[in-house]
Amino acid sequence: MTDEPRRIVNVIGLGLMGGSVAVGLRQRGWHVAGDDASADTVTRAIERGIVDESGLRRDAEITFVAVPVLAMTDQVKRALVETDGVVTDIGSVKAPVCEACDDPRFVGGHPMAGSEMSGLDGADGEMFSGAVWVLTPVPGTDDQALALVSSVAHQLGAEVLALTPERHDQVVAVVSHVPHLAAATLMTLATDRAEEHAALLRLAAGGFRDMTRIASGNPAIWLDICAQNRPAIVSALDGLIERLDGIRDVVSRDDRESLQRTLVRAREARKNLPGRVTHPEALAEVRIPIPDRTGAAAEVFTLAAELGVNIASFEVVHMAENSNRGVAVVLVDAATSDLFRGGLMARGFKPAVTPLG
Repeated sequence: MTDEPRRIVNVIGLGLMGGSVAVGLRQRGWHVAGDDASADTVTRAIERGIVDESGLRRDAEITFVAVPVLAMTDQVKRALVETDGVVTDIGSVKAPVCEACDDPRFVGGHPMAGSEMSGLDGADGEMFSGAVWVLTPVPGTDDQALALVSSVAHQLGAEVLALTPERHDQVVAVVSHVPHLAAATLMTLATDRAEEHAALLRLAAGGFRDMTRIASGNPAIWLDICAQNRPAIVSALDGLIERLDGIRDVVSRDDRESLQRTLVRAREARKNLPGRVTHPEALAEVRIPIPDRTGAAAEVFTLAAELGVNIASFEVVHMAENSNRGVAVVLVDAATSDLFRGGLMARGFKPAVTPLG
């Protein structure tokens, strides 16, 4: 009896994120081919058992591109030429690469994960466990390509969410890019004040450390991100500045009622951040026949995001009677299955919902 052949994956860019994808999938039984601009990095990755071989395998089932965002488009195009499988990236800005690489085999992606460490030394196979992995399909995205990238992200322990590339960039500017800039600004303010008050940084603890932790990220990465996502970041900064001006006015006027409303609203919003679906009995299976039109599976995925429905699993299976048609099999939180069903029906789909509990 022979063992089943190992699934093959390429990883281009063996830094913190690419290295974590590589080691995570290798730990889960994949054969990993790795490529990096630095030959020394590839050699170290092989020596440490993070990848199995150097270069790109044309027969790889999927290729992850994990390079700086300004180099992303060129490397995605390269992967589409040099491999026959699905290609995805893990950059934090999506609109430019998705517009430039409009190929059915390409699925834009962005795992919302990271570490204070950098480079291959920080590679962690559990980096994505519990993280949200955003996919950004476009109307021409192949259904099976979308399903494969979703499946692999789930293998790495992530929760998958789909947004349009433009919506992703707007949202991430608010929840990731501007918080980093705010943390860096607050850290700079504290450092400047510390020159006047020697004890200031020694007293910094708790909330200050929590708020400024992300300021320890690699500055070079953020230069590229701010260049690529400039309009969305500027818009989000304008909103933050407006809100800070407002709270400054409230504090200046000693308007305790307005201040309390703001603080209570923020606390309630923080408590109500959505969590992951973890119990099988809380899931419902939604089977959705996919119409014979390009991008239908992507439409299902992005609808879930619009409705706030968590997808615990997503795959596309072929109908026996017509191999050109498929059925999307989706597991969602049972509490939101009726909402999801209604949204699907409103868009012309014919879903069947089965609770698993």
